[in-house]
Amino acid sequence: MLHHIEINVSNLAISRVFYAKLFADLGYELYQEWEEGFSYRDKDSYLVFVQTKEDYKEPSYHRKRTSLNHLAFTLSTKEKVDSLHNRLRSEGVTLLYEENSPYAGGPDHYAVFFEDPDRLKIEVVWEVRT
Repeated sequence: MLHHIEINVSNLAISRVFYAKLFADLGYELYQEWEEGFSYRDKDSYLVFVQTKEDYKEPSYHRKRTSLNHLAFTLSTKEKVDSLHNRLRSEGVTLLYEENSPYAGGPDHYAVFFEDPDRLKIEVVWEVRT
């Protein structure tokens, strides 16, 4: 069982706003808050976001380098995925693979792919059950 993941972010205030909206859509609850970070939880697992120290901001993150590539979450219906997709588009969030959406992950993989403020790829999926 995964206990937690900790992610350093370049701008804590911007990430806090972004993830507050995303985790509200996903049903996560705010778990911890302190001056240099915050976390959200779902049952026994949680994600922690911490302000990157100035000395470590360069080079900036890119998912193609050796590192974490993306985070994937699930929603219970494709309508919830569509609603999230529409909200992200209306807010100008960078959407990925739009030309193949919502099946960019394949014919049995209904999802929206997008980037967080530091360009970490996030996937939110409802898998088609046949």
